[in-house]
Amino acid sequence: MTDTGLAGEAGAGGVIELEIPARAEFVALARLVVSALASSDSNLADERIDDLKLAVSEACTNAIEAHDAAGTSERVMVRCWAGADALEVCVEDRGHGFDPAQLPDHPPVTDPARLKFERGLGIPLIKALVDEVEFSPTVDGTSVRLVMRLGAAGTNGG
Repeated sequence: MTDTGLAGEAGAGGVIELEIPARAEFVALARLVVSALASSDSNLADERIDDLKLAVSEACTNAIEAHDAAGTSERVMVRCWAGADALEVCVEDRGHGFDPAQLPDHPPVTDPARLKFERGLGIPLIKALVDEVEFSPTVDGTSVRLVMRLGAAGTNGG
């Protein structure tokens, strides 16, 4: 296998699997694969595809940071599939894991104190961009499941 591996067949319940090295330059590849699937196998509006791509970027960046913190050279796994009513993307890392419930609350975006937060906005951003997000500990790290419901407009209920 080369630097990236791609397996599976999208559509009709098929899954696309992409293993990327835990390096920032491969985040764009994950976005591209997710965008291609969303464009070809769903009826998501372009704006919703853009939201999903940004959420995938944030999830992949968090996974890469988790790998750096754990000192592992293992790859980040990105799985995506289009179902009858939703497009799902799962990003799995091999880091130490975290509890999203323990993350500090950030002030609202209209609060000037928000400008003092340089980091830690990725998870709130992901929650705002997709219809559903689930963080699950795994034996080896963390799995982040992103869901975009298919249709003219999603709920962005996070």
